[in-house]
Amino acid sequence: MYQIVKKRILNPHVTQMEVYAPHIAKKALPGQFIILRIDEEGERIPLTVAGCNREAGTVTIIFQKVGYTTNRLDTYEQGDSLLDFVGPLGVASEFHGMKNVAVVGGGLGVAIAYPQAKALHDLGANVSLIVGFRNNDLIILKEELAAASTELIIMTDDGSNGNKGFVTDGLRQLFQAGREFDTVIAIGPLVMMKAVCDITKEHNIRTIVSMNSTMIDGTGMCGCCRLSVGGKTKFACVDGPDFDGHLVDFAEAMARSRMFYKEEAAIIDHHCNLLGGAVNG
Repeated sequence: MYQIVKKRILNPHVTQMEVYAPHIAKKALPGQFIILRIDEEGERIPLTVAGCNREAGTVTIIFQKVGYTTNRLDTYEQGDSLLDFVGPLGVASEFHGMKNVAVVGGGLGVAIAYPQAKALHDLGANVSLIVGFRNNDLIILKEELAAASTELIIMTDDGSNGNKGFVTDGLRQLFQAGREFDTVIAIGPLVMMKAVCDITKEHNIRTIVSMNSTMIDGTGMCGCCRLSVGGKTKFACVDGPDFDGHLVDFAEAMARSRMFYKEEAAIIDHHCNLLGGAVNG
């Protein structure tokens, strides 16, 4: 069992937890993920390692309440335990040779962009961190993001923080100001990552994207996380999750991501006759 040692509400939809998992904390690197299961009847879900404390033996995860399992997970409190917490999985991010980097994070992708930016900043790279949220009330990790970057640009869809626009607008502004980057890292919704790649392709800048696809076993055998990269089939769980964004077939990835929308929505409102109530309580 893996005990939750700290719980922090980042906004009404996003929660941060620190889980005691010393064997993972000892090895986990930016870009890797874990797969957890709440109990014997729970499904497996992948979550990116948002940080780890090797001395305390804890792993930080950040999740958004979007489905049955994440809503259930949010009911757990400090002192409660999870049944399974497996990792680190995936290939760690490679930062060799990166000196001037723009890290772009959208929505919950900000939680994944943070450890990437922090690692680069700690290595001495100049990091321009561009993050986006729907509105000011949903902004998370503001202090942490500022400490992990050379400059921090926060965009909001509605402009409620005084900086209206999408992350792509922030990136364009930097290019228009004459900024040069050797690498751009984009993490967030597929449509956002594709839009970033479209911009960087015009500037011929290497772009890395994090493909956080649906995963079940984390070993590549289930095939759920397959995608096409450069015309070849890859598996996000074992070949990634980082890939060359200019080679990813985003049209295929987006089509696959929508395959189970109806089923995912149905489980939230499913009424169980045996239990006498909705599945999610």
